[in-house]
Amino acid sequence: MFFHNSKLQYEVRVEKPNPLFAKMLQQAIGGVEGEIRVAMQYFFQAMGARGNPKYRDLLIATATEELSHIEFLGHAVALNLEKAPAHMKDEAAKDPVVAAILGGMNPRHLLSSGLSAMPVNANGVPFDMSHVYATGNLGADMLANATAEAGGRVLASRLYELTDDPGMKDMLSFLIARDTMHQQQWLAVIEENGGFEGTLPIPNSTPQSAEATEHSYVFLNTSLDKEAPQGRWTSGPSLDGRGQFSMRPAQPMGQEPSLGKARPDSGAQKEQM
Repeated sequence: MFFHNSKLQYEVRVEKPNPLFAKMLQQAIGGVEGEIRVAMQYFFQAMGARGNPKYRDLLIATATEELSHIEFLGHAVALNLEKAPAHMKDEAAKDPVVAAILGGMNPRHLLSSGLSAMPVNANGVPFDMSHVYATGNLGADMLANATAEAGGRVLASRLYELTDDPGMKDMLSFLIARDTMHQQQWLAVIEENGGFEGTLPIPNSTPQSAEATEHSYVFLNTSLDKEAPQGRWTSGPSLDGRGQFSMRPAQPMGQEPSLGKARPDSGAQKEQM
Protein backbone atom coordinates (compact mmCIF):
# COMPACT_ATOMS: atom_id res chain seq x y z
CA MET A 1 0.00 0.00 0.00
CA PHE A 2 1.31 3.43 -0.91
CA PHE A 3 0.33 6.97 0.00
CA HIS A 4 1.25 10.17 -1.79
CA ASN A 5 1.99 13.73 -0.77
CA SER A 6 1.22 16.34 -3.41
CA LYS A 7 4.47 18.18 -2.69
CA LEU A 8 7.78 17.05 -4.19
CA GLN A 9 10.44 15.53 -1.97
CA TYR A 10 12.82 18.34 -2.96
CA GLU A 11 12.36 21.74 -4.57
CA VAL A 12 12.83 21.88 -8.33
CA ARG A 13 13.55 25.21 -10.00
CA VAL A 14 14.93 25.98 -13.42
CA GLU A 15 16.15 29.49 -14.14
CA LYS A 16 17.17 28.87 -17.76
CA PRO A 17 15.16 26.11 -19.50
CA ASN A 18 17.41 23.87 -21.56
CA PRO A 19 15.86 21.14 -23.77
CA LEU A 20 19.26 19.48 -24.26
CA PHE A 21 19.71 19.17 -20.51
CA ALA A 22 16.18 17.75 -20.30
CA LYS A 23 17.35 15.00 -22.63
CA MET A 24 20.36 14.33 -20.40
CA LEU A 25 18.16 14.23 -17.28
CA GLN A 26 16.24 11.39 -18.89
CA GLN A 27 19.24 9.16 -18.13
CA ALA A 28 18.65 9.77 -14.42
CA ILE A 29 15.05 8.64 -14.88
CA GLY A 30 15.15 5.74 -17.33
CA GLY A 31 18.83 4.89 -17.73
CA VAL A 32 20.54 1.86 -16.23
CA GLU A 33 21.94 4.23 -13.58
CA GLY A 34 18.55 5.85 -13.07
CA GLU A 35 15.76 6.01 -10.54
CA ILE A 36 13.29 3.66 -12.25
CA ARG A 37 15.94 0.95 -12.06
CA VAL A 38 16.68 1.31 -8.34
CA ALA A 39 13.03 1.85 -7.37
CA MET A 40 12.03 -1.41 -9.05
CA GLN A 41 15.14 -3.22 -7.82
CA TYR A 42 14.49 -2.39 -4.19
CA PHE A 43 10.77 -3.07 -4.56
CA PHE A 44 11.25 -6.56 -5.99
CA GLN A 45 13.99 -7.33 -3.47
CA ALA A 46 11.58 -6.34 -0.71
CA MET A 47 8.85 -8.61 -2.06
CA GLY A 48 11.28 -11.53 -1.95
CA ALA A 49 12.92 -10.66 1.38
CA ARG A 50 12.99 -13.45 3.96
CA GLY A 51 14.40 -13.37 7.46
CA ASN A 52 14.47 -10.27 9.65
CA PRO A 53 11.55 -8.06 8.49
CA LYS A 54 13.50 -4.85 9.11
CA TYR A 55 15.44 -5.41 5.88
CA ARG A 56 12.19 -5.63 3.92
CA ASP A 57 11.07 -2.40 5.60
CA LEU A 58 14.39 -0.75 4.70
CA LEU A 59 14.04 -1.80 1.06
CA ILE A 60 10.43 -0.64 0.80
CA ALA A 61 11.23 2.73 2.38
CA THR A 62 14.06 3.33 -0.05
CA ALA A 63 12.10 2.08 -3.08
CA THR A 64 9.40 4.61 -2.19
CA GLU A 65 11.98 7.39 -1.90
CA GLU A 66 13.31 6.50 -5.34
CA LEU A 67 9.78 6.93 -6.74
CA SER A 68 9.89 10.41 -5.23
CA HIS A 69 13.12 11.03 -7.13
CA ILE A 70 11.45 10.00 -10.38
CA GLU A 71 8.67 12.47 -9.62
CA PHE A 72 10.88 15.52 -9.12
CA LEU A 73 13.25 14.58 -11.94
CA GLY A 74 10.23 14.33 -14.22
CA HIS A 75 9.19 17.81 -13.14
CA ALA A 76 12.73 19.04 -13.84
CA VAL A 77 12.55 17.61 -17.37
CA ALA A 78 9.25 19.38 -18.01
CA LEU A 79 10.56 22.70 -16.69
CA ASN A 80 13.64 22.42 -18.90
CA LEU A 81 11.38 21.83 -21.91
CA GLU A 82 9.22 24.91 -21.33
CA LYS A 83 10.98 26.93 -24.02
CA ALA A 84 11.53 24.11 -26.46
CA PRO A 85 10.35 24.83 -30.01
CA ALA A 86 6.70 23.91 -30.47
CA HIS A 87 7.04 23.96 -34.25
CA MET A 88 9.84 22.85 -36.50
CA LYS A 89 9.53 26.10 -38.47
CA ASP A 90 10.57 28.09 -35.40
CA GLU A 91 13.99 26.51 -35.47
CA ALA A 92 14.17 26.18 -39.24
CA ALA A 93 13.95 29.95 -39.52
CA LYS A 94 17.20 30.16 -37.59
CA ASP A 95 19.19 27.20 -38.82
CA PRO A 96 18.00 24.21 -40.88
CA VAL A 97 20.61 21.94 -39.30
CA VAL A 98 19.49 22.90 -35.82
CA ALA A 99 15.94 22.28 -36.93
CA ALA A 100 16.82 18.76 -37.98
CA ILE A 101 17.95 17.86 -34.50
CA LEU A 102 15.66 20.25 -32.61
CA GLY A 103 18.62 21.90 -30.97
CA GLY A 104 19.78 18.60 -29.49
CA MET A 105 16.54 17.81 -27.69
CA ASN A 106 14.78 14.46 -27.93
CA PRO A 107 12.12 14.83 -30.68
CA ARG A 108 9.82 12.50 -28.74
CA HIS A 109 9.58 15.12 -25.99
CA LEU A 110 7.58 17.04 -28.59
CA LEU A 111 6.05 14.19 -30.58
CA SER A 112 5.12 11.70 -27.86
CA SER A 113 4.94 13.35 -24.44
CA GLY A 114 3.90 16.95 -25.02
CA LEU A 115 7.09 18.43 -23.58
CA SER A 116 7.22 16.25 -20.48
CA ALA A 117 9.34 13.41 -19.10
CA MET A 118 9.17 9.84 -20.36
CA PRO A 119 10.29 6.46 -18.94
CA VAL A 120 13.29 6.39 -21.27
CA ASN A 121 17.03 7.01 -21.14
CA ALA A 122 18.92 9.88 -22.76
CA ASN A 123 18.82 8.09 -26.12
CA GLY A 124 15.06 7.65 -25.91
CA VAL A 125 15.26 3.90 -25.24
CA PRO A 126 12.56 2.72 -22.78
CA PHE A 127 13.74 1.15 -19.55
CA ASP A 128 13.04 -2.59 -19.94
CA MET A 129 13.68 -3.87 -16.38
CA SER A 130 16.60 -6.07 -17.52
CA HIS A 131 18.87 -4.37 -14.99
CA VAL A 132 16.67 -5.10 -11.97
CA TYR A 133 18.55 -7.52 -9.74
CA ALA A 134 16.62 -9.30 -6.98
CA THR A 135 18.13 -12.65 -6.06
CA GLY A 136 16.47 -13.37 -2.72
CA ASN A 137 19.98 -13.49 -1.22
CA LEU A 138 20.53 -10.57 1.15
CA GLY A 139 24.30 -10.39 0.60
CA ALA A 140 24.07 -10.48 -3.19
CA ASP A 141 21.28 -7.92 -3.24
CA MET A 142 23.10 -5.49 -0.93
CA LEU A 143 26.24 -5.62 -3.08
CA ALA A 144 24.12 -5.03 -6.20
CA ASN A 145 22.42 -2.10 -4.48
CA ALA A 146 25.66 -0.45 -3.42
CA THR A 147 26.90 -0.79 -7.00
CA ALA A 148 23.66 0.69 -8.37
CA GLU A 149 23.93 3.68 -6.03
CA ALA A 150 27.57 4.17 -7.01
CA GLY A 151 26.57 4.32 -10.67
CA GLY A 152 23.75 6.72 -9.84
CA ARG A 153 26.11 9.01 -7.94
CA VAL A 154 28.55 9.00 -10.84
CA LEU A 155 25.72 10.02 -13.18
CA ALA A 156 24.42 12.75 -10.84
CA SER A 157 27.97 14.11 -10.46
CA ARG A 158 28.41 14.27 -14.23
CA LEU A 159 25.04 15.98 -14.68
CA TYR A 160 26.03 18.47 -11.97
CA GLU A 161 29.12 19.42 -14.00
CA LEU A 162 27.10 19.69 -17.23
CA THR A 163 24.75 22.44 -16.05
CA ASP A 164 25.24 26.05 -15.03
CA ASP A 165 21.66 26.44 -13.85
CA PRO A 166 21.67 27.14 -10.07
CA GLY A 167 18.38 25.35 -9.54
CA MET A 168 19.52 22.22 -11.34
CA LYS A 169 22.81 22.21 -9.44
CA ASP A 170 20.88 22.47 -6.17
CA MET A 171 18.60 19.56 -7.09
CA LEU A 172 21.50 17.41 -8.25
CA SER A 173 23.41 18.22 -5.07
CA PHE A 174 20.49 16.69 -3.16
CA LEU A 175 20.56 13.56 -5.35
CA ILE A 176 24.31 13.19 -4.85
CA ALA A 177 23.78 13.37 -1.09
CA ARG A 178 21.00 10.76 -1.13
CA ASP A 179 23.17 8.44 -3.22
CA THR A 180 25.85 8.81 -0.55
CA MET A 181 23.38 7.71 2.13
CA HIS A 182 22.02 4.83 0.12
CA GLN A 183 25.50 3.48 -0.63
CA GLN A 184 26.25 3.60 3.08
CA GLN A 185 23.02 1.95 4.20
CA TRP A 186 23.36 -1.06 1.92
CA LEU A 187 26.96 -1.59 3.04
CA ALA A 188 25.80 -1.13 6.63
CA VAL A 189 23.45 -4.10 6.18
CA ILE A 190 26.44 -6.19 5.13
CA GLU A 191 28.38 -4.99 8.17
CA GLU A 192 25.44 -5.74 10.45
CA ASN A 193 25.40 -9.30 9.11
CA GLY A 194 29.06 -9.98 9.88
CA GLY A 195 30.83 -7.72 7.41
CA PHE A 196 32.49 -9.13 4.34
CA GLU A 197 33.96 -11.98 6.34
CA GLY A 198 30.48 -12.97 7.46
CA THR A 199 28.78 -12.30 4.13
CA LEU A 200 31.32 -13.79 1.73
CA PRO A 201 31.27 -16.02 -0.16
CA ILE A 202 27.73 -15.49 -1.41
CA PRO A 203 25.73 -17.58 -0.70
CA ASN A 204 27.48 -18.28 2.59
CA SER A 205 25.12 -21.21 3.18
CA THR A 206 26.77 -23.34 0.48
CA PRO A 207 28.88 -25.98 2.29
CA GLN A 208 32.58 -26.09 1.54
CA SER A 209 32.12 -29.77 0.64
CA ALA A 210 30.33 -28.56 -2.49
CA GLU A 211 33.27 -26.33 -3.47
CA ALA A 212 36.59 -27.29 -5.05
CA THR A 213 38.40 -25.15 -2.47
CA GLU A 214 41.83 -25.60 -4.04
CA HIS A 215 40.62 -23.13 -6.68
CA SER A 216 38.76 -20.75 -4.36
CA TYR A 217 41.52 -18.24 -3.57
CA VAL A 218 43.98 -18.50 -6.49
CA PHE A 219 44.41 -15.54 -8.83
CA LEU A 220 45.08 -16.84 -12.37
CA ASN A 221 47.33 -14.76 -14.60
CA THR A 222 46.10 -15.18 -18.17
CA SER A 223 48.60 -12.75 -19.71
CA LEU A 224 51.38 -14.23 -21.86
CA ASP A 225 53.52 -11.09 -21.94
CA LYS A 226 53.07 -9.45 -18.54
CA GLU A 227 53.57 -10.37 -14.91
CA ALA A 228 50.46 -10.88 -12.83
CA PRO A 229 49.05 -7.66 -11.32
CA GLN A 230 50.06 -7.72 -7.64
CA GLY A 231 47.64 -6.60 -4.95
CA ARG A 232 45.50 -7.55 -1.99
CA TRP A 233 44.06 -10.34 -4.13
CA THR A 234 47.39 -12.19 -4.63
CA SER A 235 48.59 -12.79 -1.07
CA GLY A 236 47.40 -12.76 2.51
CA PRO A 237 44.13 -13.93 4.07
CA SER A 238 41.04 -14.05 1.90
CA LEU A 239 38.29 -11.53 2.63
CA ASP A 240 35.95 -14.25 3.87
CA GLY A 241 38.59 -15.53 6.33
CA ARG A 242 38.41 -19.07 4.95
CA GLY A 243 41.68 -19.24 3.01
CA GLN A 244 44.85 -17.54 1.76
CA PHE A 245 45.20 -15.70 -1.52
CA SER A 246 47.83 -16.96 -3.95
CA MET A 247 48.56 -16.71 -7.66
CA ARG A 248 49.79 -18.83 -10.53
CA PRO A 249 49.86 -18.80 -14.32
CA ALA A 250 46.62 -20.02 -15.87
CA GLN A 251 46.92 -23.51 -17.33
CA PRO A 252 44.34 -25.59 -19.22
CA MET A 253 42.98 -28.42 -17.11
CA GLY A 254 40.39 -29.76 -19.53
CA GLN A 255 40.34 -31.66 -22.78
CA GLU A 256 40.34 -30.35 -26.33
CA PRO A 257 36.67 -30.15 -27.29
CA SER A 258 35.52 -32.51 -30.05
CA LEU A 259 31.91 -33.34 -30.89
CA GLY A 260 32.76 -36.11 -33.33
CA LYS A 261 30.70 -36.74 -36.45
CA ALA A 262 27.27 -35.29 -37.07
CA ARG A 263 24.19 -37.48 -36.79
CA PRO A 264 22.65 -38.67 -40.06
CA ASP A 265 19.37 -36.94 -39.19
CA SER A 266 20.97 -33.66 -38.07
CA GLY A 267 20.68 -31.75 -41.32
CA ALA A 268 24.49 -31.38 -41.57
CA GLN A 269 26.55 -31.81 -44.70
CA LYS A 270 27.37 -35.39 -45.77
CA GLU A 271 31.05 -34.66 -45.22
CA GLN A 272 30.37 -34.00 -41.53
CA MET A 273 28.82 -37.44 -40.97
